[in-house]
Amino acid sequence: MDRTASDLLKLNRRWAQGRSRTDPDFFPRLAAQQAPQFMWIGCSDSRVPANEIVGLDPGEMFVHRNVANVVHSGDLNLLSVLEFAVHELKVRDIIVCGHYGCGGVRRALEDQGDALVDHWLAPVVELRRREVKRLGEAGGGDARIDRLCELNVALQVERVAATPILRAAWDRGHKVRLHGWIYGLKDGLIRDLKVSRLAR
Repeated sequence: MDRTASDLLKLNRRWAQGRSRTDPDFFPRLAAQQAPQFMWIGCSDSRVPANEIVGLDPGEMFVHRNVANVVHSGDLNLLSVLEFAVHELKVRDIIVCGHYGCGGVRRALEDQGDALVDHWLAPVVELRRREVKRLGEAGGGDARIDRLCELNVALQVERVAATPILRAAWDRGHKVRLHGWIYGLKDGLIRDLKVSRLAR
């Protein structure tokens, strides 16, 4: 269906009215305080709406999304979100969630190197170069892409764990846990990649 921006405003009105009918206190409650227990670092892909796929309402998850869920040590946007989530909101769990069939990971696998996004994907390209053997064992086509999607999540978990923000939080005794998950577009299921990091 071809929709316009005006259609989105109408849909929003319908959604807000429906929410208020089923839960009259929803918006007053939401406006009163932001106290999520979870932070989500995910891909910008429009098919992976963080709150929805885990069944949470607005206000229950603090979300940062970018192409291929990459954690750059110089990304002030991501680092500011991470710092706010950890130091101010005191989230208990940080989830790095990639997804199978990720277009950004596919591009990193092809190593095109001629656009700004290729600079962004440089850590994934470098990961691909380091993991030639494991990627070869995965087979070809989608299996190879999906294996790199999994390896990318594990890498980004390590990159979050290495930030001064997480190290300082753990040193202060904040028991924030770090998880690596992957979402299946074909079945809607999230898989735990068993690369969790706990407070030291």
